[in-house]
Amino acid sequence: MGGAWVVFGIFCFSYFHILVDAWRATCHNPYYGNCYGISHNCPPGCPRLCEVDCRLCKPYCACDRPGAVCQDPRFIGGDGIMFYFHGKKDKDFCLVTDSNIHINAHFIGKRSKKGRDFTWVQAIGLLFGSHQLHLGALQVAKWQEVTENMLIKLDGENILVPAGEGKTWRSPGAGLRIQRHAEANLVTVEVAGLFKILARVVPITPHESKVHGYDVTQEDCFAHLELNFKFYSLSSNVNGVLGQTYRPSYRSRVKMAAPMPIMGAAELFTCPHLFAIDCAVSNFNKKIDEEKGGEPLNVACGGGSGAKGMVCRR
Repeated sequence: MGGAWVVFGIFCFSYFHILVDAWRATCHNPYYGNCYGISHNCPPGCPRLCEVDCRLCKPYCACDRPGAVCQDPRFIGGDGIMFYFHGKKDKDFCLVTDSNIHINAHFIGKRSKKGRDFTWVQAIGLLFGSHQLHLGALQVAKWQEVTENMLIKLDGENILVPAGEGKTWRSPGAGLRIQRHAEANLVTVEVAGLFKILARVVPITPHESKVHGYDVTQEDCFAHLELNFKFYSLSSNVNGVLGQTYRPSYRSRVKMAAPMPIMGAAELFTCPHLFAIDCAVSNFNKKIDEEKGGEPLNVACGGGSGAKGMVCRR
């Protein structure tokens, strides 16, 4: 791949390697000889989930990159701006909707003492072509790192990815490729020319529960998904909680100075179930008139580390 950067969502970075051992990550790209094989401690902000930028030879938090959906849920938009979208527990919301792809998320959570729901993304439902892909976290009481807690279904049928890091499962008919990046709970899901998703299942740890006041008990560790999205062919009409942030005309409405900038207007993104396409902003299967601004986007960005700004070129 030479010295070129790779486009991830609308952000550029060199080859990365996904964390396989808790607390440390390593660059596995031999092109970067000065970094290859060197192990790094994960940053304090993500002590168990980090990646290495082999070009810079530095570890970074995957949840700090554009296209990320993590935590309670904390988004990094396609414009590089961080925001929260809490939604409601046991409800479904549209994350991305375009003519050829539609992604909904199912939220789980519990009521906080302040009156709002603590929420996390438990599952996503992807529609592309005539296919439906379900990617979710199983409900578990006590978390065990080596136990597979990810549920994957294609068109209603369970998918069993072979055990072992690097093992791959393919569906030629759907153009789908799923690859493991750890023994359990960490995969990439890809349809060439359409999307690539890095998905991991993680629990709410006792430390997180104490710090944030989640009051998580031993009956349910609220296993949930943390996600990084990369899109290859979004149009300028794309919408959804995350999707709208990729539009050229989009201007963030969140209060940048707030400690927790929150995206509102949940009613626009609510949908009745995980594979529903009738949210108020749905674009799925709608014909795009390129003369009216529906041409695919070709966007590249750089800089930033998931803070509140990024330089982009369209």
